[in-house]
Amino acid sequence: MARALIHMPATAKRGEVIEIRALIGHPMETGYRVGAEGKLLARDIIRQFVCRYNGEQVFGAELHQAISANPYIAFYTLATESGTLEFQWDGDNGFTHTEKMKLTLTVSPS
Repeated sequence: MARALIHMPATAKRGEVIEIRALIGHPMETGYRVGAEGKLLARDIIRQFVCRYNGEQVFGAELHQAISANPYIAFYTLATESGTLEFQWDGDNGFTHTEKMKLTLTVSPS
């Protein structure tokens, strides 16, 4: 089972640009390395990362063999409404991992 770490604010003002940082623990085996027995190790990489904000995709990335183990992704999005951000990683051998984080909009004093 993979372990994901996500850093983002729990609250934001409407229209504020927020930074989101996501890291997932995964070995990212390229399929090009030779193991102890002299045979190629099977490829095992995360191929896709998607972030959805209240069901709408706000960021996506295709990953390839050149990505390091434990891939780290940082991006920005606009806080438009309170809701849920869903992070999904998909990869080889049926790998899939999903995390959810809440974002609450705050009202700025007038």
